[in-house]
Amino acid sequence: METGEGADGPSGPGEPGAGPELTGLGCASFNQDSTSLAVGTKTGYKLFSVTSVDKLDCIYESETPDVYIVERLFSSSLVVVVSLSIPRRMNVYHFKKGTEICNYSYSNNILSVRLNRQRLVVCLEESVYIHNIKDMKLLKTLLNTPSNPSGLCALSINHSNSYLAYPGSSTIGEIIVYDANNLSTVTMIPAHDSPLAALTFNSSGTKLASASERGTVIRVFSIPEGQRMFEFRRGMKRYVNISSLSFSPDAQFLCASSNTETVHIFKLEQHGPSGEEECPTWGSYVGKMFSAASSYLPAQVSGVMSQERAFATVRLLVAGQRNVCTLATIQKLPRLLVASSDGQLFIYNVDPQDGGECVLAQKHRLFGEDEDKEEGVESEGSEVTVPVQACPSYAATVAIPATGPVTTTLTGYSEDGGAKKGEVIPEHEFAAGPVCLDDENEFPPVNKGKGCNSTLLPS
Repeated sequence: METGEGADGPSGPGEPGAGPELTGLGCASFNQDSTSLAVGTKTGYKLFSVTSVDKLDCIYESETPDVYIVERLFSSSLVVVVSLSIPRRMNVYHFKKGTEICNYSYSNNILSVRLNRQRLVVCLEESVYIHNIKDMKLLKTLLNTPSNPSGLCALSINHSNSYLAYPGSSTIGEIIVYDANNLSTVTMIPAHDSPLAALTFNSSGTKLASASERGTVIRVFSIPEGQRMFEFRRGMKRYVNISSLSFSPDAQFLCASSNTETVHIFKLEQHGPSGEEECPTWGSYVGKMFSAASSYLPAQVSGVMSQERAFATVRLLVAGQRNVCTLATIQKLPRLLVASSDGQLFIYNVDPQDGGECVLAQKHRLFGEDEDKEEGVESEGSEVTVPVQACPSYAATVAIPATGPVTTTLTGYSEDGGAKKGEVIPEHEFAAGPVCLDDENEFPPVNKGKGCNSTLLPS
């Protein structure tokens, strides 16, 4: 999934290095297939396995202080870390070996980092850097992008549809869709009237969901065409700050979390070849009646009528906490995972047939000792009545064969306008021979010797 891919982490500092000291959870991000959770705190960062409901395994812990960005590439050993102590430097580590693969320094504070099996994207406030993740070569710098103080961007996790989305305006909700493989702009989507707040792709890179700073409407567009496919209304009474959007692995559902106590799950209804829904419901019948009537009504009224409401909801225990959410299949059942800025991970059961209020299955502490289980929280044994997803797991359908190690080493290269006079001045000191992340089946193979240290200068 796209982790939380799209919106910022739960309580990451808005201005790295300039804001207050980190308290509690500094950042949190799910990896691309939602099998792992990475969290950063004032005292270090941790990587958790989230493949079980009842057990939360900490698979790695580092004492790197004041981490506000930590991103893991799928289930590999590659992890990217940015600390408040050096907010302009990105460190890439092989965490299982405890070694640094390389580090890059940029002209301004790093606001977000996105990964897939082909590309590593670094977002600054007014520029975007695109690296080839196999050898960390800088391929392209997008300069003078509209002011993006939150570092909002999304990268498709599908290596063959490696699309990048970022704001095309600082005043309205325009989305630039960029092909990170072919290094060319694909389209511009006029998504919202107000500035963007959240973006995420589905796992295949064929759909893009967005929300604006108002937080009332969430829209889904086809990629690469940029055509509006779905429109969901989170609410009408108040504006909220949507902090996270995430598709389910099969792209049938979309979850949205905000600074309110409610997480919404929307269903992307599927239609048969005739255009009719495969399983008609009373709600869909009423929707069709509204759709037919909307042709006779003013545009503003018909627009509201065409917007779908939430299929399922979760009422969090505490409101006002910044959080990140994802939809995943754990132990063959659909779940909603919510990591909150107070250092807790909530796992909810989702009924894919009837929706409604989701049931809290388990709660875990991300640092410190687990609190006693709350009364009313169901045990794993009581979850057998939830329908099993018909579709195979993401790992079974999207995983790609591993490629052999990269045998070339990096030399000096042009970064296409991002550095002074179009050149980067790296200090590569690679040892002879490539080094894989873990073994021959782990992706990607990254050359590494004593490490590469590169400074990317403004033009």
